[in-house]
Amino acid sequence: MHFFTLSFALLPLTTRATNVVLSNDDGWAEINIRTFYNTLTAAGDSVVLSAPAENESGTGSSDAPATPLTEPCEYNSCPTGSPAEGNNASNTRLNYVNSYPVTSMRYGIQTLSPKFFGGAPDIAVAGFNVGANLGSTVLISGTVGAATEASKEGIPAIAFSGTTGSQTGYTAPVQTYMTVYADLSTNVTQSLVASGKPYLPSDIWLNVNFPAVNCSTCSSPADFKFVLSRINSATSSTAKDVNTCGSTRLPTETTVVDTAGCYASISVGNAVAKTDANATEQAVVLEKLRSILSCLP
Repeated sequence: MHFFTLSFALLPLTTRATNVVLSNDDGWAEINIRTFYNTLTAAGDSVVLSAPAENESGTGSSDAPATPLTEPCEYNSCPTGSPAEGNNASNTRLNYVNSYPVTSMRYGIQTLSPKFFGGAPDIAVAGFNVGANLGSTVLISGTVGAATEASKEGIPAIAFSGTTGSQTGYTAPVQTYMTVYADLSTNVTQSLVASGKPYLPSDIWLNVNFPAVNCSTCSSPADFKFVLSRINSATSSTAKDVNTCGSTRLPTETTVVDTAGCYASISVGNAVAKTDANATEQAVVLEKLRSILSCLP
């Protein structure tokens, strides 16, 4: 089995920072996305945050033009009357969009990325979400909506979600679960990038879910193991999955997260339908992330 503490050692040295657009559905001032931003940046990535001005959880792939603020941004992070898009005055890489996650991700890719990176980002990530996005929940998740929008824009994308946590403003103290999820999310992101381009097949995105963090178990990144999974339960007519861990049927992400032992799920999804990718596409991801993947007991 491969553990987090070993995985970074497997990553090759890169000649330049990876350009990342980061979004979510919980809002630009929620502490999880700010913790993830700080962790990615500290790990050497060049990151631009582009997320909704307000909590837009559960809005799926809704999309609408951004409009000026008629009330303050969440946690009073910008005042009433602020423009439709704006940023933190002391760090212009922290941006809000007064609309949905899909709209925010597109703004990050089409407007902010050329400004900060001189072109398209290398990869897009969303989250880590407050609460898991397992199974059919992906259809209504704004975090998933942001990731699938990036994929449809031609940018490799990953959605991250964690079981532990509640809506919290970015000025609150950072808790253990936040640093654990941020470290794990950064590990998956950099492991995929280290696998080389193209990072993912066209119209394919990854859905990553973390189990609960508490003081007695799953309290450190080293406690976690990643398992390749599927989003939805298979039926008798469902085509075979990639052959791994001695089976041609992957466990569902719900099964993985509910298994005792700190297992996190990585599912391979089709961005257009928000459903499971086929075995050929799963096999690409299996090969790319083999160094960090384990099997359920």
